[in-house]
This record gives sequence, structure tokens and C-alpha cells, in this order.
Amino acid sequence: MCTILNNQVFYNMSLIVGIYGGRYECFRQNRAITKCNGTAENRLLYDYHHSEYVGDYFKFREYITGFTGSAGTAVFTKDKAGLWTDGRYFIQAEAQLKGSGITLYKSGESDVPTIEEFLKSELKEGDVLGFDGRTVTYAQGKRYCHIADENGASLKYRLDFAQNIWKERPEMSMEPVFSLEDEYTGEKIGSKLERVREVMKENGCNAHVLSSLDDIAWLLNIRGNDIAYCPLVLSYAIVYNNSVELFADIRKFSDDIINLLAENQVKIYPYEDIYRKVSEMTSEDKLLLDSAIMNYSLYQAISKETVIVDKQNPEILMKSVKNETQAENLRKAHLKDAVAHTKFMYWLKKNIGRVEITELSASARLEGLRAEQEHFLGPSFGPISAYGEHGAIVHYSADEKSNVPLKEGKLFMTDTGGHYLEGSTDITRTVALGEVGNIEKEHFTLVARAMLRLANTVFLYGCSGANLDCIAREVFWKEGLNFNHGTGHGVGYLLNIHEGPINFRWKEGERPAPALEENMVITDEPGIYIEGSHGIRLENELLVRKTVKNEYGQFMRFENITYVPIDLDAILPEEMSAKERRELKSLRALIYFTDGDGIYPRQKPDYETAFVFLNRTDKMKLVPAWAKCLITGL
Repeated sequence: MCTILNNQVFYNMSLIVGIYGGRYECFRQNRAITKCNGTAENRLLYDYHHSEYVGDYFKFREYITGFTGSAGTAVFTKDKAGLWTDGRYFIQAEAQLKGSGITLYKSGESDVPTIEEFLKSELKEGDVLGFDGRTVTYAQGKRYCHIADENGASLKYRLDFAQNIWKERPEMSMEPVFSLEDEYTGEKIGSKLERVREVMKENGCNAHVLSSLDDIAWLLNIRGNDIAYCPLVLSYAIVYNNSVELFADIRKFSDDIINLLAENQVKIYPYEDIYRKVSEMTSEDKLLLDSAIMNYSLYQAISKETVIVDKQNPEILMKSVKNETQAENLRKAHLKDAVAHTKFMYWLKKNIGRVEITELSASARLEGLRAEQEHFLGPSFGPISAYGEHGAIVHYSADEKSNVPLKEGKLFMTDTGGHYLEGSTDITRTVALGEVGNIEKEHFTLVARAMLRLANTVFLYGCSGANLDCIAREVFWKEGLNFNHGTGHGVGYLLNIHEGPINFRWKEGERPAPALEENMVITDEPGIYIEGSHGIRLENELLVRKTVKNEYGQFMRFENITYVPIDLDAILPEEMSAKERRELKSLRALIYFTDGDGIYPRQKPDYETAFVFLNRTDKMKLVPAWAKCLITGL
């Protein structure tokens, strides 16, 4: 986004880049082009669709500032430059902004002004507040407009500083679209459209505008590769009572997909035509939309004669509740992921100190093992591969500059995931490389206890993640500790790995999380982060399921669908209760990785089990008939 305050500009972009090569200075000089001083702001890596991750075309924030986190807002005035980000990125942002001249504002800290408070103090009468309205949600833009009015300033929202500064800007993505088959979606396009139109009818609407890429992809059973780590297609859509208009580059679509969409009365129009289309609506139209995730320019383009019903997109809740086909597919995806990840853990443990392993090479090894699995499409988010003190940076991203070798005596954390046709995975494991210190083990045990407490919770239907978050945090709070991120987030089905509307978060956001429904998928990922020393996080995915129903109501539970073992070398059993030790022992770790000397369960567990051997075909005969046997040559 960009804002102009008389000689001040406020720009909200989707990715900040460091002030490398004088880019920040270039930005300041180019303010003359827009007759203003500079100011930049950005909440997420925003594109025109409020996406969490963005394609290279939209990474102007990153280009200007050097900050590579997925959440951050840069604000520039004539005399000041600031970046706002949340607790996940405090350490990372401080390092990446060092020497840039940009001040880090730690969002949520008691003595730190919000962006709105900052603007109120900086804007003077006669100033101009400016931003690119395509990269700002309507809700944000409305707040900025209100601030400008209160301060006697004006507003400009049709600004694009990137075109004046970023001469080598990449082209917008042209990746091909593919259709997700019924065996993976579990529901046809027509059925989904029928459900959405029922909501439209309930609200008296004859049209429904969609700008959120994951909602469109879910609704039309299409996927692509236009967004980093998210298999989505740059597009807008308008759903009518009997037809759908899809705004996207038709060159990405095969004839088969065009015909499939046409069978469902879906017609494709040029990507930018959405602005013209909504401007042509009349007083006869009643439009269902979600301003919280619609960009400001698109909302402003809607004909003033059109009646607007502003509510959360119905697709958001619909897609968060997976059907039984998807639930079963997700179990398969996690089985594949467990094979890959457990192979990785075994390789790491056996080779640390013997061969050179770095953060980057370890990350590449894990992705390579995932790539061996059938139907693997790619990583589901930017991998976190963090050794020692880097683990304290919640969303650390190793690069050639920060990359370090792994050595014995410290902890190593990986937060990674994969997209498969059967669904998406998100898993964090922290492992001990050799013998680690007692304080690291104490903290590791706290994290494991917290994760197990939440995973084994039984609750009455109607509870949200806000009701349950404290169950995990209690073990930290009793020790005077905490972590600056949510305990869990919803997971999309081959969509966004971070999917609303559910979460585990004790502080409610602007939109309170809804009740947890059967077949929702949510992560369980408490952590502890000691700056300059270590970081620990453990993460499993949980599938919400029903259990007993009686006179007190419907009780719910969680099914663990992450099958990768926890590293017991970092556990202090004496710090756990007998109940917690039993829960740890019975945790559904699907893979037993062995060199042939492993211990086999006496009877078949109530879950699938695989044994992985290293070139030991002679040991295959020892594997129980009910177990899978995998031979590898690591």
C-alpha cells in the first residue's frame, strides 16, 4: 500500500526487501515522480488477493527493504521509515533491517504504536495519504481513509511505486492450471456451487464476488502454481444464480479444463476485466462479498447503485470442513510424509559428525526424500531448517549467508511440509544432535507435554480454538514462560497451508474463530524460543472427530494424523507424569526405522505400521505379516 502525506508517502506492499544496492534510497528519490516524500506499509506478502505467499511479481516490499518474512508492513514518510511485524519475526527482522535506516516496530508490544496510531501522529492537514489499493484490503483502506479525514488529509489509492523503481520486475506468472479429480476432492463443482448459491439465496443476493484465490480454487476444483508454495491460480470470480464468470488468463487453461468448466456454466474472461464488470452492475444487483479479504480498489470499483451484503465468504467455512474422502486421503498423504521424514531423521542421527551437513543441505535432503513419494507436488511452505540459536527465530529461513554446519551438542529444528494430490502436510520436529544440555532437554520436555495435552483433549461441541489454547500453554505459564505465536492453525486441502477460520489462539482476532467441526484439520505446535541459545517446536496435525454423545451433548476429540516419531533423546521422562509418559508411548508414530535390530510390537497396533531397513533384505522375514516393510539404501 502506498500513502502520500503531503510530502509523505505510505506504501503497503506484499514483501519487503532489504535496502540492498541503494533500493531504499532509490525509493526515496522516486518519490519525486509521485510528487511526494516516501512512506511504505505492508501487512502480509500481499498481492491483489490478500494471499499469504505471493509470486515473484508481487515481492516489492522485499525488494525495497530486504525483510523476507511473510508478515510485515513498511511505512515511509519524509523523515521516517518503519517496518511493523509480529512476534514470529522480531529476531529475523532486526537482523535483516540492520543498517537499512528502517526502524523495527514490534507489533503487539506495549510501548509500540500501531500503524494506525503512527499515521494519526504523522499526518498533517493538507497532507496526502497514498497506497496501491490493489494490495490493501477494503477494511484496511477504510481505516486509512478515516484517519486521513480526521487529520484533514486526502487519500490516493491508485499508486504503484514498483513500476517506477523496479526495472527488472518479473512477469506475472503464467503457470498452467490443472483440475483436481473427484477421487481427491470428494465433491463435484456443481455440488459446491449449489451450496454457495443456497447461501446467496438466504441473503437475497443474485451475485457473489470472490477475490480470494483459495476460495476460487476450492469452488472450481482447479489448482495451479501462480503463488509461491500454494497451488493456486491468479483469478477473480463472480458467481451468479445460473452461471459463473472466472477472470483469469485463458492461456493457462487446457481445452479439457475449459470444457469441464463450461459444463458447469463457467466462462473465462480476461484477468483485469473484473474491475469493469463490477462497475457495470446496477441497482437490480445485490452482491455478496467479504470486504475483509477484498482489495480496496476492487471494492471501490463496484457501482454505487449496487446493494452490498458484506459477510464472510461461505467458501471459507465450507472448505475448512473436509469430507470423508479428503480425510482418508490426508491419512495417506501423512503416511508418505512419515516415510520421508523418518528416513531423514535416521539419516541425520547416523551421519552427524561423520559427514558435513548444513542447514541448507539438510533441508534439501528432506525435500528430496519427499520427492520420492508418489504424487508429491512440492513443498507446502518455505522450509524452516534451524540449527542451535537459529531455532529461536520462529520463522527462520536459511540462505547462503546465514547457512551454518550442523554439529553435535545442539538442537536442530525443521518445520516443513509437502503438497500431495492426497492433501497437504505441515510438521515440525526438533532433534538432539548427539548429547545436548539439560536445559534444552527440560524445555523440549515442556514442549512435548504441551503438545500431548492438547492432542489428547476431549471437549464438548461448540468449543473453538480459543477455548482450548490454554490447555497447551498452561505448562509454560506455570514456569513463567510463553511463546509469541498461535498454538495452531487450520490446514487447507492442497490449498493454503495456513487456512482460516480456525486456530488455537487465546487472544481472539477481529473475527472470533468458529466452533471446531468434525473433519476440520488443525495443527498442534507449541514452542519455546531462547534468543541466542536454542528454539524448540513440535507440531502434529489433528483431525477433529466426534466421540461420545449423551445427555451433556456431543463430545469431540482429536485424531492425530502425523505419524513421525518424536526424538526421545531429548526427553526427560522424570519431568513427565505417568499419564503423560503413557500418552507419549502411545503417540501414533507410524514408522519404526531400524537397521534390523529394532523391537517389534507383540501385537498389531490399531494403526498402520511400517518398518524401514537399510539394505537388510535378510531381515524382511522377521517383520510381522501385518506390517509394511520398506528397504532403502541410505
